[in-house]
Amino acid sequence: MKKLAVALLLLVSLLAATSFAQEKTSKGADLLRQLEADFAKAVAERGHDAFVSYFAEDGVELENGGGINTKADMLKEGAWPPDMSLTWTPVKAEMAASGDLGYTYGNYVLKTKDKDGKPVTQYGKYASIWKQQKDGSWKVVLDMGNSSPEPK
Repeated sequence: MKKLAVALLLLVSLLAATSFAQEKTSKGADLLRQLEADFAKAVAERGHDAFVSYFAEDGVELENGGGINTKADMLKEGAWPPDMSLTWTPVKAEMAASGDLGYTYGNYVLKTKDKDGKPVTQYGKYASIWKQQKDGSWKVVLDMGNSSPEPK
């Protein structure tokens, strides 16, 4: 009887721990989706400066078809043209079990004008890795995007 009680106690503990871990990662995914929404809103309002402000000091951007930009490199780029807009929508967000690292990915739309002033729209996919900083804030440590055909 004692062995059965111990086995049942272990089973209940395991189920509770699994349930807690699932709830924690679910809340973490919600946090990451909110961070993405805040990030996108800030970029829509303030452009380049807002984009760079969401990166960790050691964060990097992997350019579409290009190199690797550090945060310092991004700061040197200067403001985006006033007619440029970048919007994105996360498709998935997931938090690591540790609760201090997570990722999002989804689709983006970049609108600019060409050298003749004609509107140009580029579509693509992105992935961002978020890391909780020592001060408790969340910052992007890696962001990348690649262009793709217009969605149908």
